[in-house]
Amino acid sequence: MIDWFTEKWHGLTWESIAISIILFAVTFTFSLGAIAFVLVKIPEHYFSSHYERDFLPDSPWLVRWGAVILKNILGVFLIFLGILLSLPGVPGQGILTILLGLIMLDIPGKRPLEARIIKRPNVLAAANALRARWGKPPLVVD
Repeated sequence: MIDWFTEKWHGLTWESIAISIILFAVTFTFSLGAIAFVLVKIPEHYFSSHYERDFLPDSPWLVRWGAVILKNILGVFLIFLGILLSLPGVPGQGILTILLGLIMLDIPGKRPLEARIIKRPNVLAAANALRARWGKPPLVVD
């Protein structure tokens, strides 16, 4: 293990460090932008227990199911990408990418977990400040 680390340490160049920093900055910006986009676009009652989730309600069932399947595939891809980005030596925002992937998935028990996260005062305040900046009403939580 120490030989591997020593080999990597001696193989570092300024070019590889610069590439890593650029990749980190790009993935960090993309992750934050994607999470901000989702927080601004969701309806204000999304975290309310009375909110009815109906993805593409006016679409034919084939289009709706196809979109749900593609959305879940994208969510799984983002989770795997986040795990990859979380590995040591790989630049990027793994945790944020995993969180974005979880938001995309349709899995049992996801709603209470999301509600617990958004009910934290600092998280809710930051989300509502972001929504206010874009002219959206604040999130309603039960």
